[in-house]
Amino acid sequence: MRFTAWLVLAATLLLWSGNWIVARAVRDDISPGLATAGRLVIVLALLAPYAWRGLAVKLPAFSRGDWKVLWLLGLSGGGLHLALQWLGLHYTTATSATLYLSTAPIFILLLAAPLLHERIRARQWLGVAISFAGVALIGMQGKLLDQPSFNFGDLCALASMAMWGSYTVFLRMRRDALDTVEFLTLVCLLGLVFMTPWLVVELVLGAMFRLTPAGMAAMFYSAIGSLLLAYAGWSFVVKWMGAARAGATMHLMPAIAVGLAALFLGEYPSWYHFAGIALILAGVTLSARAPSAASSP
Repeated sequence: MRFTAWLVLAATLLLWSGNWIVARAVRDDISPGLATAGRLVIVLALLAPYAWRGLAVKLPAFSRGDWKVLWLLGLSGGGLHLALQWLGLHYTTATSATLYLSTAPIFILLLAAPLLHERIRARQWLGVAISFAGVALIGMQGKLLDQPSFNFGDLCALASMAMWGSYTVFLRMRRDALDTVEFLTLVCLLGLVFMTPWLVVELVLGAMFRLTPAGMAAMFYSAIGSLLLAYAGWSFVVKWMGAARAGATMHLMPAIAVGLAALFLGEYPSWYHFAGIALILAGVTLSARAPSAASSP
């Protein structure tokens, strides 16, 4: 069973990392909003038949607080997270964008302070500063002093990870009685609501709404591969390996994605990618390390 767990873990990380490569590869075949909304519709079509009875029974009993958290989850994880990811990959390379995956713990730390009333210590603030120095190095392509400017695509990718960090924090605020299938169905439905204005803007701006074979294949991969299969795989891995041990492996995803980008897109990392990810990981390590009693402020 241990070998199976590691095999499922490898497949899960590969599916998640591959979503960034696919989005970059089909950026000229489908608009970000259509790709995201299509993904949600596919997932809803697959899950709704198994969830609607339970939702019909449980939803009337929800409190205002339950609905508030679910709407926030739909906003942060249901649609905008992926839409920002796909939009960013129109303007930056998959190599750069995927390195921001390791910033998720930093955003979780920053958001947990106001939302969960968790205290951020001095050492953790230092870790945040070091991580964002790495972000700046990548986003400015190493030109911190020579005409510094942040790539728009990198900003979108970073905003996507901020959304994911928000989603993770909001998950900790859940008090509802939904099971996994019911929860995913509702989050996708609420996410589709939030994606409607985005789709309207794309329509007004004349974004490409025709579905090419490549765009359609990317939507199905994103829905079935990087959402349903990866989610099921991650649940299995966490059960057998534990949350902390499994969570530590998430930092393998940038390396996997960079390798995939080189193999399938011909994108190769530069010196600032290596320096930037080193700073990000150093900051994450520092901010995650529990301080000793003697060093507590």
